[in-house]
Amino acid sequence: MPRTTGFPRVDAQDDFNRARRRHVWAWLKSRGSEVTGPVPFDAVVAALGPTRQRDRGIATIPLDSIVGSVDRTRDFDQAFRPASSRARMRWEAVAEAMRRGQPLPPISVYRVGDAHFVRDGHHRVSVARALGHKDIDAHVVEIEPLMR
Repeated sequence: MPRTTGFPRVDAQDDFNRARRRHVWAWLKSRGSEVTGPVPFDAVVAALGPTRQRDRGIATIPLDSIVGSVDRTRDFDQAFRPASSRARMRWEAVAEAMRRGQPLPPISVYRVGDAHFVRDGHHRVSVARALGHKDIDAHVVEIEPLMR
């Protein structure tokens, strides 16, 4: 877990700055060619062909299994670090809440195989990863290809 000063708001601001720096360093190391956003969910579903959905309810999922996004592929990089400062206010508010131990609602994801794609909760995923969490509660909807 990142260092703590005992002041959650200050720590949340520091957390955001650290996450943004990590994104920029990753971009610089790759010369801008390899650091992309999360995998787009639409592209995966298109490749699967016809599918069906099954609501699997609330489950604890590994953060490492989250590989993509339904619609926020420009706001975060593939490691869910903030890709710009646009997310700062919301990101810091989530970080402060997590640092205070306040309960947050489960994120919402689609599951395809063992991979998860965020529908709602991008900032919670980003902050949880930045704070070193290993898993997160999620409402899971499984996407399965139809047999032909």
